[in-house]
Amino acid sequence: MARKETDGNISARKKASAKNREFAVVAYSFLALFVGMMGYFIYFQVVLSEDFINNPYNKRQEIFQEKIVRGTIYSADKEILAETVTDADGKETRRYPYDNLFAHAVGYANHGKTGLESFANFNLLRSNISTPEKIAGELSAVKNPGDNVVTTLSVALQQTAFDAIGAFRGAVVVMEPKTGKILAMVSKPDYNPNTVSEDWALLTAEDNDKSQLLNRATQGLYPPGSTFKILTTLEYIREHPADYESYQYNCTGDFASGNAKIHCYGGTRHGSVDLKSSFARSCNTSYASLGLTLDLNRFKSLCDEMLFNSALPIDLLYNKSSFVLSPNDADSAVMETSIGQGKTLVTPLHMALITSAIANDGVLMKPYVIDHIENANGSTVEQNKPAVFLQLITQEEAVILQDFMHAVVSDGTGKKLKDQIYDAYGKTGSAEYSTGADSSHSWFVGYAKMEGKEDIAVSVIVERSGSGSEYAVPIAKEIFEVYFQN
Repeated sequence: MARKETDGNISARKKASAKNREFAVVAYSFLALFVGMMGYFIYFQVVLSEDFINNPYNKRQEIFQEKIVRGTIYSADKEILAETVTDADGKETRRYPYDNLFAHAVGYANHGKTGLESFANFNLLRSNISTPEKIAGELSAVKNPGDNVVTTLSVALQQTAFDAIGAFRGAVVVMEPKTGKILAMVSKPDYNPNTVSEDWALLTAEDNDKSQLLNRATQGLYPPGSTFKILTTLEYIREHPADYESYQYNCTGDFASGNAKIHCYGGTRHGSVDLKSSFARSCNTSYASLGLTLDLNRFKSLCDEMLFNSALPIDLLYNKSSFVLSPNDADSAVMETSIGQGKTLVTPLHMALITSAIANDGVLMKPYVIDHIENANGSTVEQNKPAVFLQLITQEEAVILQDFMHAVVSDGTGKKLKDQIYDAYGKTGSAEYSTGADSSHSWFVGYAKMEGKEDIAVSVIVERSGSGSEYAVPIAKEIFEVYFQN
């Protein structure tokens, strides 16, 4: 009898234990669900909330606009780039004191939103004044002032780049390689953000071929021309680490493979060249010949590593650059791609990032246009700081490319930058997009340094102009002179 009671007790304990486990499973499941929901809530508040608020379909923006006066956008030296002006009747107007000068970088907010007006929208419609000030404003039915955005943009450099492009179409990006700060961003043709509403029909007309609303600096996709030889050179060095310095080629002005033929720009015959002089003098035939020896799978991987076909680390609206060469392509495609023609397309911003990484010993810093956010009283609310995005290439590779880019200035197509108060490095390019007169876009990408100043990198494209040395290099020179002399 005692034995049966013991078995019964054991059976009861087992049943109780099973129920306890079931309760524990349910309890822990609810706890895990709760923790997960709290984690997502925190993540949403910290990471995603600004994206949702900045969404143009979010009705909360209208609520903010009813209670807050849109904040001011400043240059790095605290010049007003965009502000809200309120007249005697309480009507608010967004005003852009520099008219067309910062059109694409700052954008507009009176016919939709673009540029900084778009991606900094959350900050401009948020007020971080003190609680007593907010209460006083609400009690008196007065809108509270929104926070202000202080950018990294330099009025002097922006004006210099803007004037230097002149009547040409094109774009310029200027940035600090060691910090990622974007100092200037110009796109032409431009528009006046003060009159966007009045000009909207003209700006968006089907027969308007100027595309003034397009930010060519971040959205313009161009054949890179000889600036792409930076990547072709890097791939060759990676495949020939021990003997790339022994490379030799005899340039006669043209090179053929099958039915495909490549010419050097202007029919120039460079004679005997090694890899560095091929780069410095921008010898197309040398690079066409060299390109046929490359492992195209590895070349594709290199370009992917260099952010082709990839997202770029910036908040401004941009287009992805593209590289599509494959081992199945004909020799003509390989030769054209190796000299920056073919189907390869790139934005001026992307070339600025690649150049900055080379200047910064292979390290690509995350580019940014907003230095800090401050409230209406001038107190800093948020501060952006330089941040590493990735090690784009090794330091050893960067040093080699720095040497090659210096040769472009000392003994190549960038000689107009030689013997200045600064030391310049770069690569010119002439990207053919059609046949006939004015059939080339002019490129220059490079950087300059001088003791006591931060290095700066530039990316310049001048559409339908000619050679990079003739049109793009002088623009870079003007930017370097203004920066280093001031």
